[in-house]
Amino acid sequence: MPPSHRPSFPYFLVGAVSVPVLRLFFRSSSRGREHVPAGGCVLASNHWSNLDPWPLGVPLFPRRYLRFMAKSELYWFPLGLFLTACGAFPVRRGERDAVAIRPAVQLCPEGHILVMFPEGTRRQKGMRKRREARWRSGAARIALEAGVPLVPAAVAGTQHLRRLARMKVAYGRPLDLTDLVGLPLEEAAATATERLRVEVEALEALLE
Repeated sequence: MPPSHRPSFPYFLVGAVSVPVLRLFFRSSSRGREHVPAGGCVLASNHWSNLDPWPLGVPLFPRRYLRFMAKSELYWFPLGLFLTACGAFPVRRGERDAVAIRPAVQLCPEGHILVMFPEGTRRQKGMRKRREARWRSGAARIALEAGVPLVPAAVAGTQHLRRLARMKVAYGRPLDLTDLVGLPLEEAAATATERLRVEVEALEALLE
């Protein structure tokens, strides 16, 4: 198994500052860190805010280095350099799915943790009551294609930053996808995504 990647220097600095901030101001807590594999994996979470990778990554700091997709429009100097150093890689909106996920499929077998948000977009206030989020299969497809574990996670509190709400994170056990091996990719990804949705929603319930 390829070794896990250690944080870059900018990532380390951000993490070092974030640990006391999250603990003192947001009373952060986490559970299930032992479920995150030692090697590469896809970490798939619910999505409240653009800051969701922050509380997801801090409980695993400084041992692990989280990677995530960022839209290519953000890659202007010097922000692009900072994003790359902090674990992001660019994705152009409008590309075919196979093209967009190719860098991610290459990263995971090298020992990286890739953060994904299968809901596809941030939740709006009250959205869950009005309509269901449209879950997308990208996280499952990447895990299946890369041959790495698909790990469910949930975060709470980032939707209430102004209130200094408590931030909580839960990591679940990697999903068992062995029965999907040999199925067409689209079928396998759809089935894996439904299993992922169930597990993420169960983890969210634990954080309530």
